[in-house]
Amino acid sequence: MSLRRFVPIASWGPEYDRRNLRSDLAAGLTIGAMLVPQAMAYALLAGLPPEVGLYAATIPVLVYAVFGTSRQLAVGPVAIVSLLTASALAPLVEEGTAGYLTAAALLALMVGVVHLVLGAARLGYLVNFLSHSVLVGFTAAAAIIIGLSQAKHLFGISIERQEYVHETLLEVGRNLGDTNGTTLVLALAALTALVGLKRLAPRAPAALIVVVVSILAVEVFDLESRGVKVIGDIPDSLPMFGLPDASGGLVGDLLATAFIITIVGFMESIAVSKVYARRHRYDIDANQELIGLGAANVAAGVFGGYPVTGGFSRTAVNDAAGARTPLASVITAAIVLATIAFFTPLLSSLPNAVLGAIIITAVIGLIDVAEMRHIAKVKRSDLIGLGVAFVATLSLGIELGIAVAVIASMLVVFARMSMPHSAVLGHVAGTTSYRNLERFPEAETVDGVGILRIDAALSFVNASHVKQLLLDRSDTLDADRRVLVLDASGINDIDATGADMLGEVLTEFEDRQVILHMADVKGPVRDVLHRAGLWDQLGDRMHASTHD
Repeated sequence: MSLRRFVPIASWGPEYDRRNLRSDLAAGLTIGAMLVPQAMAYALLAGLPPEVGLYAATIPVLVYAVFGTSRQLAVGPVAIVSLLTASALAPLVEEGTAGYLTAAALLALMVGVVHLVLGAARLGYLVNFLSHSVLVGFTAAAAIIIGLSQAKHLFGISIERQEYVHETLLEVGRNLGDTNGTTLVLALAALTALVGLKRLAPRAPAALIVVVVSILAVEVFDLESRGVKVIGDIPDSLPMFGLPDASGGLVGDLLATAFIITIVGFMESIAVSKVYARRHRYDIDANQELIGLGAANVAAGVFGGYPVTGGFSRTAVNDAAGARTPLASVITAAIVLATIAFFTPLLSSLPNAVLGAIIITAVIGLIDVAEMRHIAKVKRSDLIGLGVAFVATLSLGIELGIAVAVIASMLVVFARMSMPHSAVLGHVAGTTSYRNLERFPEAETVDGVGILRIDAALSFVNASHVKQLLLDRSDTLDADRRVLVLDASGINDIDATGADMLGEVLTEFEDRQVILHMADVKGPVRDVLHRAGLWDQLGDRMHASTHD
């Protein structure tokens, strides 16, 4: 086995093209400037001190650069994973305690192990149980929850963390009378600046600019004395190696969340990775990505961080800034490490309200109305999964919401499988082709002969429905000549239940004096029909094509 397959840096590192250095350096510096304030903001969202966010933006980023296959993916703390972390830890450990920090690191370690197991077993396909439409609905609801969670920072009020959205709204409403006017003005100014800079100067490090200006405002105008809350002193110690100490009971309590973060985080990462891989014409190995993200999360767990994944917005900026190889991520990690070592004292006057504004502007894009419209246009039934995910997440909370969303997504698939598409066919004059009469009304029918095509595998899910289709079609045939041709070109598999169903149909057709022919039977289906004895039973009524 090649080392390059499991350690991608062994492939691109020795062959690094120095002509990419300037672009990678520019991208690394840009993302580093963007990641420092974001990492601290997302740590607060997770209920953690800001330095934990910085730790999660250092060694894990370096590790992904070694093991990941995406050249543009910007790994680090993200909003949804931060919210999932908070919702998992809050009921188990008191926020602000050493136990909370340990539990966050343990969760990162568990997320990493789940990633690695799935990657090593080549089980990346499991994330497909969460469909794209469901993910769109879930992320939109999560964005609303995240935005509401920052209300306390924007208004300068103290509220208890609530599990449900309506409870958070009520809690905010009850405490609005305690709003700190200076904090609110500062938050609104930060929001305006962030949105304005994004539109007017999209490549500028908007978050860093707002952070610097807000720190200066706090110092110059002594805003702390007016009730503006700041993050306070940040330890300048670099991340240190250490295994999180936790009880077996805590591991069990966090296991479900570890799987959820793995699924959501990996889907977010692989989706954005594939976009830029296609754009730059290289391939993404989904299972190696699981290993890369798993190694990054293990690093986060043993170096005092919390779960990480690839982010949409930072990856877009990384690409726009010129990232051509993972060296850009190495430079980003170096910037964050330098910030921890030398510049954290300068950040002590950073207002919480500004971090809240950074989070809100970052998650606005998660409410993707344009994509919802696209989904509705392409396949309206996909809105069922989207809607269920959105409503369930808002009403039941993050973890239960995504569980319901996955179940809803699978039920939609089963519903489609249980009622497969079928078509009554007619002959296209002058050809050997047979087409759906609904789409090709000019196709000709043959008196007394019905031709039906089933476009799905025959299984226990749809056997009864397909049987009824066949029987109903036989009822429409002429009394004198009753022949039904089953075009099997769309049937790529059949299970025992499906075979039994065909046997039952043959028996009922004999009673009704209907003759069944089958055409264009594929190899896997043919094998099952042989073993079930149906091939011999049909004999010369099996044909290579419908025209035959």
